[in-house]
Amino acid sequence: MPEQTKTRRVGRVPLSRQRALAVAVQVADESGIGGLTMRKLAAALGVEAMSLYYHVANKEDILDGMVGLVFAEIDLPTGESDWKTEMRDRATSARRVLTSHPWAVPLMDSRSNAGPSLLRHHDTVIGCLRQAGFSVEMAAHAFSLLDSYIFGFVLQDTNLPFQTSEELETLAALIMNQIPADDYPHFVELTVDHVLKPGYSYGDEFSFGLDFILDGLEARLLA
Repeated sequence: MPEQTKTRRVGRVPLSRQRALAVAVQVADESGIGGLTMRKLAAALGVEAMSLYYHVANKEDILDGMVGLVFAEIDLPTGESDWKTEMRDRATSARRVLTSHPWAVPLMDSRSNAGPSLLRHHDTVIGCLRQAGFSVEMAAHAFSLLDSYIFGFVLQDTNLPFQTSEELETLAALIMNQIPADDYPHFVELTVDHVLKPGYSYGDEFSFGLDFILDGLEARLLA
């Protein structure tokens, strides 16, 4: 019996700050940020809640660390391509990462303790814009515009009342049955002639809007 107990202890993954944060992200992915408590995190880690405080200061410290992990997942400019390609790749990566962690967008802007991952992310993006010739002021405008678009799109996309084309068709049919077409002709036209076309996906709108923004920023840069 003692030997069995010893084997179990040797096989256990040691508790660390990094492991606690990684599991916290998993819990939030499964249950939402509201479902993340110190007790639930400790249970997911297989430890007592008090053991967490050897590695994290409190729940706010955990939330700061979780934001850092999310930012660390996003691909950053490498300096190997032109700035538009770098910004497009970074935006596409950010959308993919944030969609996989839908709790992260509302949490990001509420954090006041910027960690190294967040700072590295911001510094690299700003550096790419500055090296492309954007002034400090225009780099700030571009960064704000891009993130507002990315974060806003993710929020809208992840909160739509449908996920599949079948769900969309069912929802559209329900709406169309409830509204008089003569009173809302443009809405009906867009729904029938665009949204309900085979292969439609709201997510495809992202690339169109992103290209529109990048083309506008390029025009300002070259003016």
